[in-house]
Amino acid sequence: MQMNDNITLIMTISLIIMFSPFFAKFLKLPTTPIEIILGSLLGYVGFLHDAHLFEIVAEFGFLYLMFIAGTEINLKNLLNTSSTIIKKVIVYLIFLYLFAILFTIEFSLGKIFMVLLPLISVGLVAALSKEYGKTPWLAMSMTVGGIGEVVSIVILTITSATLSSGIGIGLFQTIMALLAFLLFMFLLFRSMQLLFWWFPKVSILLMPHEDNKEQDIRLSMGVFFLLVGVMLYLHLELAFGAFLAGIFIPTFFEHKHELPEKLASYGFGFLIPIFFIHIGSSFHLDALLMQGLTQKAVIITLVMIFMRLIASLVFIKELGVRDAILMGLSHSMPLTLLIAMATLAFNANSIDKLHYYAFILAALFQVISVMIIIKVMHIKKSDLN
Repeated sequence: MQMNDNITLIMTISLIIMFSPFFAKFLKLPTTPIEIILGSLLGYVGFLHDAHLFEIVAEFGFLYLMFIAGTEINLKNLLNTSSTIIKKVIVYLIFLYLFAILFTIEFSLGKIFMVLLPLISVGLVAALSKEYGKTPWLAMSMTVGGIGEVVSIVILTITSATLSSGIGIGLFQTIMALLAFLLFMFLLFRSMQLLFWWFPKVSILLMPHEDNKEQDIRLSMGVFFLLVGVMLYLHLELAFGAFLAGIFIPTFFEHKHELPEKLASYGFGFLIPIFFIHIGSSFHLDALLMQGLTQKAVIITLVMIFMRLIASLVFIKELGVRDAILMGLSHSMPLTLLIAMATLAFNANSIDKLHYYAFILAALFQVISVMIIIKVMHIKKSDLN
């Protein structure tokens, strides 16, 4: 019986991965929400079920997604960002967290809301850049989002430690381990920067232009697993290690322009969809009948979009009103981090099942609504030009 269930599970996952792009094209939506919705529907009728291997591969898919998000950020370019922009990024982030704190206090919500509402992830910003090209608002979105995602993941790491061990010696040890790790990574990045500056041929040797042994993929995967392993040893958030591993690739191997796209093609074609399908299968459709669920999800969606739109006006001088709003909208889809953090909070009993489902539903609402709004605004902008 279990063998038949596993066969059904494998076949269902395979069919979702194969046909999601066709549904997405027909509905004119991103593939990600389609995978989640199909996972939920087919999980509800019994074609998907909890399995240990399914959970492991889904977790790996999430880590690989964070790795891909990191490959969108070149640390050298980020460090060369003007001080004016950096100051505005800080103001932008302060506004988001201040708004989240005030909203949480005003409506007597759990403290975890202060962490969940301002989350930023550049995962879907990368998807937007594929569709709309390297526009000024997307370039700014990636710069601001890259810094914001690092802040989000650091806070996620600290929050994870707080939820698992409470405020005490365990949390202190985690923070010290995190600071030590960040210092080590800073020294490592600086050392490698000097090494490749003095000996530029080293990067070519590690990742040659003519590569028939797939050295670029092997090295990328090696760095990915090494940093995930280090985070596992230090009991820190694995997603942070995966994200930093991704940053390593474009920062030191700029000559391999096609590599991030090569890595992303593999991830979005296989591992990452399994993560989203698993998320969908964990969302039981019966939950839609829970009193107040849809209302809470809509409120969370509107609040998270509104606070980013207001904060994005900080960049009016650089982008203009329309592009500043587009940048704010692009940060209103922290799908992966929001779901991961909500799952973490739910497992630690920091939010109840109602709010857990509300956050997952809100994550879907955000992606669908924001993608449509951006498309409409972009079409109108093209018509005006």
